[in-house]
Amino acid sequence: MHHRAMVDLFLSLLGALRSAFRSRASLSLENLALRQQVANLRRTSGRPRLRKSDRVFWLVLSRLWSRWAEVLVVVKPDTVVRWHRAGFRLFWRWKSRSRSPAEGDVSAEVKTLIRQMAEANVGWGAPRIHGELLKLGIDIGERSASPFMPPKQPKPPSQTWRTFLDNHVGSLASIDFFTVPTATFRVLYVFFVLSHDRRRVLHFNVTDHPSAAWTAQQIIEAFPEDTAPKYMIRDRDGIYGDQFQRRVAGIGIEEVLTAPQSPWQNPYAERLVGSVRRECLDHVIVLGEQHLYRMLKSYFAYYHRSRTHLSLGKDAPQSRSVQPPAMGKVVALPEVGGLHHRYERLAA
Repeated sequence: MHHRAMVDLFLSLLGALRSAFRSRASLSLENLALRQQVANLRRTSGRPRLRKSDRVFWLVLSRLWSRWAEVLVVVKPDTVVRWHRAGFRLFWRWKSRSRSPAEGDVSAEVKTLIRQMAEANVGWGAPRIHGELLKLGIDIGERSASPFMPPKQPKPPSQTWRTFLDNHVGSLASIDFFTVPTATFRVLYVFFVLSHDRRRVLHFNVTDHPSAAWTAQQIIEAFPEDTAPKYMIRDRDGIYGDQFQRRVAGIGIEEVLTAPQSPWQNPYAERLVGSVRRECLDHVIVLGEQHLYRMLKSYFAYYHRSRTHLSLGKDAPQSRSVQPPAMGKVVALPEVGGLHHRYERLAA
């Protein structure tokens, strides 16, 4: 017991000496930390509940004082470190946010143009409108277009009666079918060949009775004179029979088959079908085979020359040049029977 008492006395003496030599600033910080914890315990009962101000206090103290962890009692030091990491993530999210021009920096002319684009083009959102603005030399940031668009409606805006009538991308193509019902409830089949590099529709055709021989002939028409890609993605539909496979192999194309019931493995083709339906076929009644062919020909002309794509850096498959404001006023050129428009600058 005597030995134990001597040890305790010696430790107390060391503590007193350390306190004597400790800087006044360190003592003040330690006193502040202890007072903060006492205040927290007084206002809560049971387990301490920390407010946001408490967390901020310990985050700041941990950056200013190296000995903060020695006096922390109400929570574990690891908790403060976790708060700091969460705060760091929030800070960088705020710092990396998209900085769009303020509303006052967008001219009245551009605001009016954004509203006109949104009202005149079926299904156009901020990304599509922003792509058109970039082609007109107006770079205001995608988020800046949203506040000036008309409020979203439960259904797409109705049209007028007049508008009613990745590594082998350069050597990859996709093929697929999709069906279209007619006014008399016949089912027509649309076959298309899509190049991956610039999302170009190289060939399409319409029939009411597809066969392996007909489908094989479409491949020959799509790739004349040694223009065939190295790989071609398709599903396992029975239409691609032996006759089709022999014809494809004969022009040097290696077929890449998707897994059964996995359309996501042919994403570019699926995305094209969705665009055709949303932007064209959902807004017309197809009268027959020739009518469908003409509608698709009109849409694909717009799709290639005018329609901007997110995956192409908001450019069209046939690249569009940027037209600076100095070229003149903006005019709208109707396409696909008025369902969509191309915006260009023309001198007065």
